[in-house]
Parts: sequence; structure tokens; C-alpha cells
Amino acid sequence: MREFRRHFNVLLLDLRGHGDSKPSLKDAFNDKYTFDSITGDIVEVIDHLKMGKSHFVGISLGTILIRNLAEKYPYRVESMVMGGAIMKLDVRSQILMRLGIIFKSIIPYLWLYKFFAFIIMPNRNHKESRLLFVREAKKLYQKEFTRWFRLTSEINPLLKLFRAVDIKIPTLYVMGGEDYLFLPSIKKIVQKHTVSSLLTIEYCGHVVNVEQPQIFNRLVIDYVTDVSSYSYE
Repeated sequence: MREFRRHFNVLLLDLRGHGDSKPSLKDAFNDKYTFDSITGDIVEVIDHLKMGKSHFVGISLGTILIRNLAEKYPYRVESMVMGGAIMKLDVRSQILMRLGIIFKSIIPYLWLYKFFAFIIMPNRNHKESRLLFVREAKKLYQKEFTRWFRLTSEINPLLKLFRAVDIKIPTLYVMGGEDYLFLPSIKKIVQKHTVSSLLTIEYCGHVVNVEQPQIFNRLVIDYVTDVSSYSYE
């Protein structure tokens, strides 16, 4: 964040139940989260701060929410940077999700998180990302985890829509060369979507900004700067 603040005005958002964003009173009586309702949270913050168009940078789950926001409110999005983007669940990912659905009420959620982290980031050089994944999960609690996990029921049709629709907003995908679950689908998307591009960081897994922060910062800052200068020409 220090590096990004040298170049841009930066707004960091904690999603529901993450960081310092505790569930509101209305959420306490609402067990069902949807991608649209969480996207609505983001828009509320943007409206509160009276922000216009912005460049959005997200990692993993954040890329789904950014793409959904661009689908619903394209006039708010100058560009999208999608790190470790999730745009399709392959057979292994589908099995992983189904196992989670079956066992989410039986197995402590931290066990599931550790299992997911190992499947998504299996290599030795992914260890820091795995530990971060689990450390952040500890800030949730079982009920909040269950609310988020139920989102998996609507993820497939949503991702199918994202792959099919070329939204024509400048998009940079930054993927790890070892992100074996999600990289193949991103390569196909970039071939079809006209203003999308892909930069692959070799010897890097899913959480590219953690495993290769200096490379990630340089690539993203250069991209957003270029898009911004082009927009004002």
C-alpha cells in the first residue's frame, strides 16, 4: 500500500465480516449473502465518499466482486486489475466446493480453510500465501464463514456470464504461472475480450501480490498510470 499511495489516492475496503467491517444489525438477521448485496456495500462506500470513476484492484474473491460491480455499474469503473482472478471453476475446483458444502457444518471452518489453501496453493514457495490465507480466516467466525460459503451456490452462472460478456472496460489480469486452477480460463478470456490483457508472473502461485509484491506493484502501477493518461488525452 505504501508504494501505491506514492502514485494514487487509495481507498481500501474491508468486505463484510473481514478486517474492521463487522456485520451490521440487519446482517445479523440475514443468513443469505449474495454477490449483488456485497457489491451494493461497495457502492454505498463510493457514494458516501462522492467518488466518480475509479480504478479497481482486487485479488481472488475481490476480482469476482469487481467484475460484478462493472457489470452493474460500468460508468463507475475506469479500469480493472484482477490479481489471481477467478473466472471459471474447473472440475477440481467444483469438487472442492462440493466437499466444502457437505462438510461446512461438521468440520471446523479453519480446517476447511487450511485444506482449501493447500489445494489452491500447494507448492513450497506458496507457503507465505497459505499462512496469510489462514491467518485472515481466523478473524472470521463460523457463522460468518457459512454465510460467505453459501455464495458458492450462485458462483457458476455468474462466472459464466462474465466469460461470455465482453464488457469493454480496460482490464489487466495478473496471474501466477503456477496458479494451475485458474490461469487456463484467464488465457481463454483474454483471447476473446477486446481490451483485456494478461501478465503472468513465473514461479508464482495464486496470491501474486504476496508472493511477488515488487513485480506486482510495478506491473499494476504502470498499467493504471498508462490507462489514466490515455483517459485524459
